[in-house]
Amino acid sequence: MSIWIQAVRPKTLVASIAPVLVGTAYVWNRGTIDWFYVPFTVVCAVLIQVASNFINELEDFNRGADKLRVGPQRAVSAGLIKPLSMKRASWGVILVAFVLGMPLVLKAGVVVLAIGVGCLLMSWLYTGGPYPLAYHGLGEVAAFVFFGVVAVGGTVYVHEQTIAWEQFYLAIPSGLMAANILAVNNIRDVYTDAASNKHTIAVRLGPHNAKFGYAISMIGAVFACPLLFSAGYGAWMYLPLIALPLAVMQVVLIFKRNGKELNAVLASTAAVYVELSFLIVLAFVAAGVSGR
Repeated sequence: MSIWIQAVRPKTLVASIAPVLVGTAYVWNRGTIDWFYVPFTVVCAVLIQVASNFINELEDFNRGADKLRVGPQRAVSAGLIKPLSMKRASWGVILVAFVLGMPLVLKAGVVVLAIGVGCLLMSWLYTGGPYPLAYHGLGEVAAFVFFGVVAVGGTVYVHEQTIAWEQFYLAIPSGLMAANILAVNNIRDVYTDAASNKHTIAVRLGPHNAKFGYAISMIGAVFACPLLFSAGYGAWMYLPLIALPLAVMQVVLIFKRNGKELNAVLASTAAVYVELSFLIVLAFVAAGVSGR
C-alpha cells in the first residue's frame, strides 16, 4: 500500500486542491456559492491529479525517462508496480472521477464535462501521445493553464456558469505557483532529462536561466492579488504579501542549491503555495465579512 501512496505523490496534490479553494472563496465572497457542489469539485480535482501522476509515471517509464533519477523513486521504473497494474489503476481513478463529476455536469452543463474531459486528456498528453508537452518545454505552460486558469475558472463556473476576465486574474497566483513546483522538479532533473531527450524549459534555457524564471513567477504570484484585486475588494487583498518573506527565501535557495538539494526546495515551494492560497482565501472571506 505504501508503494501506491508514493505513486499518488501526496505532496503534489496541493496543486489541485489550492486553486479549487481559491475559486470557492471567490464565489463565496460574491454570494454565488452552492455548498453542495464544493466537495465534489475538490474530490474530482484531486482524482484528476492522481490520474495524471499515474499516467505520467507510466509514460515516463515507457520512454525510459526515469532510469536516472535525482528525485524520489518512481514505482514503475523501479519494478515495484507493474506497468499493466498502473494502467488499470489510472483507468480506475478516471472512472471514479467521471462518476463523481456527474453532479457538477448536471449543475453547470456540458462546459464542465468538457473541462473534465480536457483535463484527463491533458493528463495523457503531458507525457504521452505524439507530442508530449513535458518533453518539448511546455510543461510549465500546461501547469499554469490547467492548475491555474482551468482549475480556478472551472470552480467558479460550476457556481456561476459565467466566464469573465476576473476569473483569469484570480488564476494567476495558482498557475504561477503550480508552474514553479514543476520548475523546481525540472531544474533538479535538468541533466538526467537532457540525457533522456526530455527537453524541458530547464534543459532548453539552462538551469541558471530557469531559476530566474522561477524567481519572477514566485514574486509575481505573491503580488498578483494585491495588484489586481485591491481596488475592488479593499485592503484585505494585501494579505497575500505576508507570504513575501518566505517566497524571497525560496528564491535565494533556488540559486544556491542544485541536484538533490532541490528536493527540499520543492517541498518548501509547495509550502509557499499553501500559505499563499490560504492568505488569498482569507482575504476574500475577510473582504466578504467586512462588506467589500
